[in-house]
Amino acid sequence: MKKTAIGLAMLAVVGCTANSNDSAIEYPVTAKGDVVDTYFGHQVADPYRWLEDDMSEETASWVQAENEVTFSYLNQIPFRAQLKDRLTELWNYEKVGAPFTEGDYTYWYQNDGLQNQYVLWRQKGDSEAEIFLDPNEFSEDGTTSLAQVSFSEDGSLVAYSISEGGSDWRKIIVIDAETKQPIEDTLVDVKFSGISWLSNEGFYYSSYDKPDGSELSAKTDQHKLYYHQLGTEQSSDPVIFGGTEAEKHRYVGGGVSDDNRFLFISASVSTSGNKLFMLDLSNPDAELVTILDNTDSDTYVIDNDGSKLYLVTNLDAPNKRIVTVDAANPAPENWVDFIAETEHVLSPSTGSGYFFAEYMVDAISQVKQYDYEGNFVRDIELPGLGSVGGFSAKDDATTIYYSFTNYNTPGTTYSFEPHQGASDVYRASGIEFDSSQYVSEQVFYTSKDGTEVPMIITHKRDIELDGTNPTILYGYGGFNISLTPSFSVANAVWLEQGGVYAVANLRGGGEYGKEWHDAGTQLQKQNVFDDFIAAAEYLDSAGYADADHLAIRGGSNGGLLVGAVMTQRPELMKVALPAVGVLDMLRYHTFTAGAGWAYDYGTAEQSEEMFKYLQAYSPVHNVEEGISYPATLVTTGDHDDRVVPAHSFKFAAELQAKQGGVNPVLIRIETNAGHGAGTPVSKTIEQYADIFGFTLYNMGVTELSAE
Repeated sequence: MKKTAIGLAMLAVVGCTANSNDSAIEYPVTAKGDVVDTYFGHQVADPYRWLEDDMSEETASWVQAENEVTFSYLNQIPFRAQLKDRLTELWNYEKVGAPFTEGDYTYWYQNDGLQNQYVLWRQKGDSEAEIFLDPNEFSEDGTTSLAQVSFSEDGSLVAYSISEGGSDWRKIIVIDAETKQPIEDTLVDVKFSGISWLSNEGFYYSSYDKPDGSELSAKTDQHKLYYHQLGTEQSSDPVIFGGTEAEKHRYVGGGVSDDNRFLFISASVSTSGNKLFMLDLSNPDAELVTILDNTDSDTYVIDNDGSKLYLVTNLDAPNKRIVTVDAANPAPENWVDFIAETEHVLSPSTGSGYFFAEYMVDAISQVKQYDYEGNFVRDIELPGLGSVGGFSAKDDATTIYYSFTNYNTPGTTYSFEPHQGASDVYRASGIEFDSSQYVSEQVFYTSKDGTEVPMIITHKRDIELDGTNPTILYGYGGFNISLTPSFSVANAVWLEQGGVYAVANLRGGGEYGKEWHDAGTQLQKQNVFDDFIAAAEYLDSAGYADADHLAIRGGSNGGLLVGAVMTQRPELMKVALPAVGVLDMLRYHTFTAGAGWAYDYGTAEQSEEMFKYLQAYSPVHNVEEGISYPATLVTTGDHDDRVVPAHSFKFAAELQAKQGGVNPVLIRIETNAGHGAGTPVSKTIEQYADIFGFTLYNMGVTELSAE
């Protein structure tokens, strides 16, 4: 690709002008530069390139000006405060996670109700419970979160990572579990990393070299696996894998087997497919052994019994299987099926000396139990149709815990006795929400090319199908990620207001395995948008919501989904809610770890065909002058270093400059916030009050229904 930069003609960034089509809102004037890129002989203007500079005063001024306009608009919504109050009221109940044992203590996560971050508690025997780690004390505004906690083999030491302001860059702090005091200096500049202990001696972690320029947007593409020996300086940590050109990969991770015998290393160039290596830690002279030398599959080691390895793979099995192999000869030609592939996607876990094979059946969970010889033990009876999480524990655990939820059932934690197969409620949800008033139903609709796509629709039981129900259609459709039923406090408030919440399981996701995923990637990406469009058309034809009562919503890759669909079919919906979206498809791969998304998207540089395909749906490049776009609230965080906020900045600028109708097009930029993980509860409540308020207001709602 050749780039021609002709210079940026800076205009008054924060000056305001009246939109000729909407005199009620005066948008900030966004300066246009004359940057032009050339792709395979095709010139593409990028007038808002300057907004990519997250370190500039001009960008900061633009953010401030846009937020002033947005919050001025949101402040006029008469029931915005009511929504915030109801969200706060419903959110305010005690939440307690499943317990787990480390050393002499039982630990669990707990939130008293409105705490910004969950607190890690512990208890020894019958002694009084105590707070172990309270991330609410890490920063005054609650924006520093506890990202990961990892205990050493005997539970005497803890390494935990923190995220500041929602950034993917982490710090790792090592403490004595008994005294809770740090035992050495903090590790810094860690990103996309696990923490895997080798006994009690040290741990493996991953990171990139700190980039030049902005750490929030600069490209990072050589991931390295390090080993940190306790008591040594981080600067002396050796690179175990990824330090050479031959070992260069965008994502590298290492995990130690439970018996401390093996280190397994995964290396990927994108978010799909990985190479797999093994190091025998019992032999100081051992060399790295290759298990898989290509990225044609997603494969990892789930457990080992001595030299017998258990691997989960979709190699020659799009819906995944578990295979066994001896560590002496671990190549694929020696793999033996342990749990064979079925017609449903497998997501296994281990605990108490058993394998638990969770299957997705049309996005609904089923679980089967097996012993370590591969013998089927039982089908586990679940509380209903929904999603389970858990079924994971140490080998010597006598009780396993799992959670169950769906769109209208708050999450409940169950204890499971693995030898007898009995489940009991361990802790029911304390939320004051009457699930019996609501129903979730799964439907199958037909997409443009005839593909049947599932969708789950949740609403009040007494709904009238007259097309006037405020409806949010949510989707993702990418990266092999599956949308399975789960309860949300925020969505409960939406349902209380008579709202309909519909989730479509689009191609590009993982609901039906690798083939379903691949059907929504690269030159097949339009399938995802067609699936979403067909979902909107179904909701209209079935009487749930006509075009004046439909909002479409999605985040990250789902933000791309919303941006693409609203520019392709703006007449289908009244409201569009793209969150932290990938919206500039010609340049996404130039920021942070974005190049790793090429398996799903392709890049504008790989071929002229791919460039033209991306340009044809890239939301930033498909906003047209004079088109009436739906009421749009773009949301992002100024510290998002995964999908940089420049995507959202450019899209909002294009929409504001070209909107041909009276619908507002606004951008809400959360300060000191990232891609979403670790967002404080207080900020989350404010965001949902604004999103729901904006949506209902633009659907003509003047007051909330009484509950």
